[in-house]
Amino acid sequence: MTADRLFGTFGHPGGGKAGPQQGGGRPEVAPAEYTTRGITEDVTLVPILFIFFSKVYLVTLVGNLGMVALVLKTSRLHTPMYFFLSYLSVVDLLYSSIITPKMLLDLISMKKDISFAGCTLQFFFFAAMAATEAFLLSNMSYDRYAAICHPLHYVSIMTKKKCWCLVLFSFALGFLQSLAQTSCVFSLEFCGSHHIAHFYCDVLPLLKLSCSDTFTCDMVTVFIISSCGIGSLLTILVSYMFIVSSILHMKSAEGRRKVFSTCSAHLTSVSILYGSVFFIYLRSPTSDFSKRDKVVSVFYTVITPMLNPLIYSIRNQEVKKVLKMAAGRT
Repeated sequence: MTADRLFGTFGHPGGGKAGPQQGGGRPEVAPAEYTTRGITEDVTLVPILFIFFSKVYLVTLVGNLGMVALVLKTSRLHTPMYFFLSYLSVVDLLYSSIITPKMLLDLISMKKDISFAGCTLQFFFFAAMAATEAFLLSNMSYDRYAAICHPLHYVSIMTKKKCWCLVLFSFALGFLQSLAQTSCVFSLEFCGSHHIAHFYCDVLPLLKLSCSDTFTCDMVTVFIISSCGIGSLLTILVSYMFIVSSILHMKSAEGRRKVFSTCSAHLTSVSILYGSVFFIYLRSPTSDFSKRDKVVSVFYTVITPMLNPLIYSIRNQEVKKVLKMAAGRT
């Protein structure tokens, strides 16, 4: 099955920005509603994709809610690492719920409409949760650095107050950058076609629809995504440089294996998120979307929130022990 058949033609029907309305009329600043392209235009694939993504969303709900409940109910998991992990699960749950239910509804609907207010809210919360997830992952890398490189001072470094401050800072910064992006994009004038060449309201397809000058918004988007993404990624890379140095100085092979097991789940989540996000957003704002971009978008908006709790359950020895104990009691 090819990507062309699975995801359909991807791009603006007119091949670029929409032109101004004919007849000299004033461009429409706030359209009543948009239509989205949806996940596929092949009707024979609709039942298959609906069942598949419904199951993915169900696993996402169960996995992330289960991870939060596990951390809350298990006293041995009341540590900074699992404190951050529980909030990562909350963000993944919200992140997926912003996109997936509407995507599933569009699969079985003849009209794939979304109101202007609905599109604005979807864009705002999606951008906020995406940035918050990146900041939480950087917080988790800092926690691993403190635990592995400064084990004797770990309790004094990662205090309860500091953990709460880091989480609140992540959410605050995530919502602030989202507010800046949303204000910029939805203050533009939109005229001509209101057909979004995507299955959700994202910044690049929306900028393609505007008939005003989008240079400022293009630069704001590139600056915010690069500064938030690269800034948080640098924190992770620097933390792991120190962690790797500490691992190499360990004399015990068992100690090295245990540390690597603790960090591998986090590194897997980081690689999946940053790889897909940078592929989509850190390029020329004038670049057209391709079918490959749509596949990547499906992966990090729908699949990744399902994978994170599974990755931490499989790769983290402490979580596996607690799950085995819970299964034994059951």
